[in-house]
Amino acid sequence: MQQPIELYFWPTPNGWKISIALEEMALPYRLNLINIGKGEQFAPEFLAISPNNRMPAIVDPDGPGGAPISIFESGAILQYLARKTGRFYGETQRERIAVDQWLMWQMGGLGPMAGQAHHFLKYAPAMDPPQDLPYAKDRYRNEVARLYGVLDRQLAKHAYVAGDFFSIADMAIWGWASLWEGQQQTLEDKPHMARWLETCAARPGVKAGRALAAELRGDFRKEKGAQDVLFGKQRS
Repeated sequence: MQQPIELYFWPTPNGWKISIALEEMALPYRLNLINIGKGEQFAPEFLAISPNNRMPAIVDPDGPGGAPISIFESGAILQYLARKTGRFYGETQRERIAVDQWLMWQMGGLGPMAGQAHHFLKYAPAMDPPQDLPYAKDRYRNEVARLYGVLDRQLAKHAYVAGDFFSIADMAIWGWASLWEGQQQTLEDKPHMARWLETCAARPGVKAGRALAAELRGDFRKEKGAQDVLFGKQRS
């Protein structure tokens, strides 16, 4: 019997990437909650798995050669799980290249820019004292809009981001893109992105991965202690 993968998780767009992947790939896993608002990502036990103090992370007891392996960085985890299962990575070398391109687009572009948009549009103005910075708000809101334009044009040509097949690239992008309202975006001029969001959301694996520990997802605008942990002075 296959041993479950240990998933270190909190219900955020980056966490959803891996919970969705595990559900879509029908891989058994055991949930380990890392409450980022309470600073659990800084615990020595977690840092041994994820030295950059970020979740998600996994430990696969059945890693390469049958030995356990720990993996941090959501993109690396997605690639590992896709190779492990032979699923959601395309069937040809060209398809895998397309998947990698859009996965890197999310990791290097959409994720960081949307994350900054959330911070400056939602959280910074609610801090004590308030940090309402028009330049930062415009900068990241506009860059996210540009990126969603890129995504919409790609989805005008294909059912999914890397082609006509659902892949780990879709899993990586969907969680961030599903929060478009909080990023102060519109879908009125992005019909292909709107169609794709709905199509992905209807998948049972996406539903289950998104629902994991959903009741714990809070609003850090209302939690001063969590703001200090997440947005205060960074620990080394």
